[in-house]
Amino acid sequence: MFRRAYSTASSTPLLKTPLYNLHISLGGDMVEFAGYAMPVLYKGFSHIDSHRWTREHAGLFDVSHMLQQKISGKDVIPLFDKITPTDFKPLKPWHNQLSVLLNEEGGIVDDTIITKHDDDEHFYVVTNAGTRAKDQAFFKKYAEGLDVKFEVIDSTLLAIQGPSAQKVLQKFTNEDLSKIYFGNSKYIIVPGFNNAELHLARGGYTGEDGFEVSIPNDIAEDLAKALLEDPELKPVGLAARDSLRLEAGMCLYGHDLNDTITPVEGSLSWVISKTKRDPATAKFNGSSKILAQLADRSLVKQQRVGFQLKGPAAREGCKIFDVDSPEKQIGVVTSGSASPSLEGRINIGQAYIDRGYHKSGTKVLIEIRNKKREGVIAKQPFIAPKYYRE
Repeated sequence: MFRRAYSTASSTPLLKTPLYNLHISLGGDMVEFAGYAMPVLYKGFSHIDSHRWTREHAGLFDVSHMLQQKISGKDVIPLFDKITPTDFKPLKPWHNQLSVLLNEEGGIVDDTIITKHDDDEHFYVVTNAGTRAKDQAFFKKYAEGLDVKFEVIDSTLLAIQGPSAQKVLQKFTNEDLSKIYFGNSKYIIVPGFNNAELHLARGGYTGEDGFEVSIPNDIAEDLAKALLEDPELKPVGLAARDSLRLEAGMCLYGHDLNDTITPVEGSLSWVISKTKRDPATAKFNGSSKILAQLADRSLVKQQRVGFQLKGPAAREGCKIFDVDSPEKQIGVVTSGSASPSLEGRINIGQAYIDRGYHKSGTKVLIEIRNKKREGVIAKQPFIAPKYYRE
């Protein structure tokens, strides 16, 4: 099932995260993903088992392949004002915001989480592994002549996701994690591991409560092993990570987003700050096109939507047709998976579909294995998020 999305063969040696040996010892089934050898499943723990365990307890995900950077300098805000549609000036210290990097045509170069640290000159930025080289060149291009410094962080990044995440992690720090809310970040100390300082952010990619923790490489494996001694926590791989994020309505760059799609077309208009929506003053990349689409949705030819169907799951590339005119193609699937959390053997996915067919409840035909099957456009997220908010 998941061999269609992930590959075990590569013409170049795969990169390894600092936890590669731990994955092998835990029975990880390693596949290629974004140039890295990553676990898709663990022996004796199926995709469905992994998914449900994360929803009911807590899952440990190795996301060290992501690009972590510290971006600092007097011109960081002007840089972000140019390359994103989000206003980071009013963002409070130690808070983060999902945004997108934009090219000059308004296309999404990557999606990103940007965290403000002490002030307007210090930020922590996480972008995707598969776009690492492209993103670094992009930042360098637009930072030319500005007072901006980039420091790649070489550390292990773990995501601890699920209702038991706080209980599991709290044992390792004296910091009161109950006072750190969704969208907050903080440096915490783990006394049992050389008083190491970890960067912690409350949030994640599953729709569950949880944390993403940046850990010095020299203690990462020992800390991961210690965390996994808790019976509430199990290691989880890419298969469940994909179905968890789909249920949560989250995008996977390179599939649901790319550099030809604008935030409006990608149903991410909410990342465009209100202070950036005046065409007379907006100066971010692609602002004229993006703001025109906001003002007149007829300019949006296709929109990202969610869908549901029964029967086999629809995979990337499956064509979508008008239910009343079955020969008329109106869209294409970009992601699809079974939904272990929804009853009745429901499969879910994301697609781009012609405007006019994008409203929830619209019936469509999705071609799977040369057979057109009835599906329905559905509101995202497919499950209610369980973020820990103040």
